[in-house]
Amino acid sequence: MPSSRRSSKRPYGTEHRPLDLDRASGGRRSESASDGEWVVQQVRSSEKTYVCPACRQDVPPGTAHVVAWRSDAIGGADAGLSARRHWHSSCWSRRTRLH
Repeated sequence: MPSSRRSSKRPYGTEHRPLDLDRASGGRRSESASDGEWVVQQVRSSEKTYVCPACRQDVPPGTAHVVAWRSDAIGGADAGLSARRHWHSSCWSRRTRLH
């Protein structure tokens, strides 16, 4: 016999919250620039230290940064996993002006 109580997950009469596309897609987005097509993902933390390809400085563990890989690499977007690079967010946003 079903319960007569209403669900508390979304109280009756409250507004529907729109879908957070950034959260649903894992934070991945596509970017086009003069240097090609990229898949870009914001990363909030990690347990490893990475070297930013732009400034050659460390991206320490726990630092919010960008992971990017070419989507037009041979084999498509999923084949570029070995070519993923961890960038400082500021270095990623100014990468086209560095060269």
